[in-house]
Amino acid sequence: MGMLNKRRRAWPGATLVALLVMTTAASAQDLLVRGATVATASARGNVEDADVLVQGGIIRAVGRGLSAPAGVPVVEAKGRMLTPALFGGITEIGIEEVSGESSTVDSALKIGEQPLRPEFDVTLAYNPASVLIPVARLDGIGFTALGAATGGGFVAGQGGVVRFDGSADPIGPRALFLRLGAAASELTGQSRAAQWMLLQQMVDEARGQVAADSPHALLTPAGRRTLARYLSGQGRIVVEVDRAADIRQLLRWAAREKVKIAIAGGAEAWQLAPELAAARVPVFVDALGNLPTTFDQIGATLENAARLRRAGVPVAFAQRDDASHNARKMRQLAGNAVANGLPWADGLAGLTRVPAEVLGVADQIGSIEPGKRADLVLWEGDPLDVAHYAEQVWLGGRAMPMRSRQTELRDRYLQRNAQP
Repeated sequence: MGMLNKRRRAWPGATLVALLVMTTAASAQDLLVRGATVATASARGNVEDADVLVQGGIIRAVGRGLSAPAGVPVVEAKGRMLTPALFGGITEIGIEEVSGESSTVDSALKIGEQPLRPEFDVTLAYNPASVLIPVARLDGIGFTALGAATGGGFVAGQGGVVRFDGSADPIGPRALFLRLGAAASELTGQSRAAQWMLLQQMVDEARGQVAADSPHALLTPAGRRTLARYLSGQGRIVVEVDRAADIRQLLRWAAREKVKIAIAGGAEAWQLAPELAAARVPVFVDALGNLPTTFDQIGATLENAARLRRAGVPVAFAQRDDASHNARKMRQLAGNAVANGLPWADGLAGLTRVPAEVLGVADQIGSIEPGKRADLVLWEGDPLDVAHYAEQVWLGGRAMPMRSRQTELRDRYLQRNAQP
């Protein structure tokens, strides 16, 4: 409750931001943020006492002494930090509302007779009106990767990037989600060795080496076409895997098949940091994972992100365990990684630029640079310190309402309790 009450405090730009929310969509896409500490999340780094000019929802200029055209609203940052909107991780926000109510969960496919369906695309079920979106947005989160959950097969299906601006459609290319290791063994005959056997047969089918009408075929015609696209380099394959031995096999498979992969989880990825760096394989690290919850995570350490980055591995962040409802913890992941040796700039990049690059949307979002969408967050303090909070979020230059179902319930009952 303390943090919720803290959000109610007035700040110098509060009145102006409230006016921005009430303006028309067209005019709200123009904006000048003046005098900010701009954390660009680009090669330019942090720029002190800088201005950011937004026109038509696009960043037009970043520098000192910028002037706003007539009629463009101005927000005086007074040294506060301005960052790109943050990445919410690999989640099911918008495709899962209440995890215990199956009618609101659209992230997993369960077809017993033919479970391996790479053509399954969870973005088709995305609901931009999900009540989870405003909750995440209050913590500065502006985009997420919708990930297909492994339900009927270790090949879960496809997902993609969505922005939390109310848009109904994803941006950028799709990603294919796989799961390897002990966590998926119940889906593959209780053996991780079977995962490589099945994966190889699927590759052979996608490349036409198994007859489409074979009684032993694993994939539908649509599944073959989908997998063939990823095998030809059109999209990233994101693999949830933890054990170093499994990661080693994955690197060999990716090199042999010449596919673009990324690792999600990677509890023991630091043990293969040089190999991952040489193969240019990024890792979505759960930086809160320091105790093994399975035998695949014996080597878990809070220094995972720092060790990977020191070796040259691109590091982004994603969490396990109800990530959709706990997206607010993403800042805590990055902050913990920084507390355990990761440079601060890399911590911010892991929440902004790096996931955008890995998921193929860095030409649009992930950094504060001219030509990018104006997905911005003005912070009360250090964004990687959970003691601080987001003052205002802009997506495409539009000021987002800084409220959610949680804050509305808070206000309702605070008013009720305040009555004599």
